[in-house]
Amino acid sequence: VQLQASGGGLVQAGGFQRLSCAASGSIFRTNYMGWYRQAPGKERELVATITSGGVTTYADSVKGRFSISMGNGKKTVYLQMDSLQPGDTAVYYCNAEVITRITRNYWGRGTQVTVSS
Repeated sequence: VQLQASGGGLVQAGGFQRLSCAASGSIFRTNYMGWYRQAPGKERELVATITSGGVTTYADSVKGRFSISMGNGKKTVYLQMDSLQPGDTAVYYCNAEVITRITRNYWGRGTQVTVSS
């Protein structure tokens, strides 16, 4: 199973970006998908998750500004990020719990999001 993320880059404060992450491989089902981020010198933290049933969870710092959604095939997750702030600058990582023959958690390679003031 591979998680391929796209999106990211440089944006000015107040702007927006959309991240996408697609899971590929012999996947029976994804239980949930989500996004984490890690800023320089800080630990990786949860940004948002969504279950295959559509239940969402957000970090307090992004509530009202970010929106997570899942594609119809339940193998793609999107993160719409609005009203971006310099504090959102980080490497964003896609995460998913996937059922193949077993249930396992996977990480994608990070994508850099930089918000300039």
